Amino acid sequence: MNSARLHAASELPYVRRTTATTEELLAGAFEALLEAGGLEARDVDGLGVASFTLKPDRCIDMAWRLGLNIRWSLDDGHGGASGVNMLRHAIAAIECGHARHIALLAGDVFGPDDFKELAANYNGTTRQYLAPLGIANPNTLFALLTQRHMRKHGLERADYGALAVGQRNWASANPNAVYRSPLSLEDYLAAPRVADPLCIYDCVPVVAGANAILLSHVSALPAGSPAIRIKAIDCNYNFDDQSGDGLTTGLRAISDRLFANAGVRREELDLVSVYDDYPVMALVQLEDLGIVAPGELRSFLNDRVLAGRCPLNTSGGQLSAGQAGAAGGLHGLTEAALQLLGRAGERQLSKADRALVSGYGMVEYRYGMCANAAILERAQ
Repeated sequence: MNSARLHAASELPYVRRTTATTEELLAGAFEALLEAGGLEARDVDGLGVASFTLKPDRCIDMAWRLGLNIRWSLDDGHGGASGVNMLRHAIAAIECGHARHIALLAGDVFGPDDFKELAANYNGTTRQYLAPLGIANPNTLFALLTQRHMRKHGLERADYGALAVGQRNWASANPNAVYRSPLSLEDYLAAPRVADPLCIYDCVPVVAGANAILLSHVSALPAGSPAIRIKAIDCNYNFDDQSGDGLTTGLRAISDRLFANAGVRREELDLVSVYDDYPVMALVQLEDLGIVAPGELRSFLNDRVLAGRCPLNTSGGQLSAGQAGAAGGLHGLTEAALQLLGRAGERQLSKADRALVSGYGMVEYRYGMCANAAILERAQ
């Protein structure tokens, strides 16, 4: 990973409703990416795309719409793990000389019936086994998982609310977030329930939007361009063959190796972006990564996250910024890149040299099958 550098990122403002198409949002993110990276469209010779609603089009169709002549292409369908997954493949392509400048795009536009259709037909297993039970979306599954997590760790709803409130505080400084208004713990506890114990603030709002990041060979970077080195990246898929209890992800088996390969200690991280479709899964990932020690979840949430002393999901995360379909898989990487490049605006951290980004998702029958993570470092 010595040759690849991440040196630009873009995110279109997330919105609840739009008349734009998925293609138009992806194109908008691509145009903003070129401007941020100091490149022309003719410079880009690699393209990766993650989207649920681009169908029936694919990456090559998007390349045509953007007027790109490319040597490398990738269609990714890994949902919440798509960002890190695409990043890994793009790094390998640059290392192998298959491309010099690779743009990775992710985004979706959901109409009134699109999300229901996606949830009901997410995969063959969902259609065959879950839909007949009346499980119309993942809220039911992750409500049960949250109940199990609460019992295991002795947590209460207010503890999960600390994460939602803490991330909303970050979102207040993010102009691209859908929800920026103040959220108190009292507001969280009084909110309507969706599936016990989940309330509306535990479930990501479905939005429209697009994200993009740009990787280039170090020798092809524009002069004077700030850049990010990918110190380590690792993935673990179908780690328990859907036989576990959901309270562990594939990150647990790879986390020590990830930090060892990066040559970075956990305490040296300046910010962390974990995939947060539900608060419980953000907490499970933080434990699996060794960022929160066993038995310290409550103190971590209340003494650090709620108190604003932990740069966790500094965009507001998907819980406040929104989940723009497959863009959710690239959201954390985009935010980490903006912070490390010093382009995060009002929410810019005073020190942002190293970041960890994780991905999680693709529910098969019970829980997510995909988990991955990357450690990034601002190049000097």
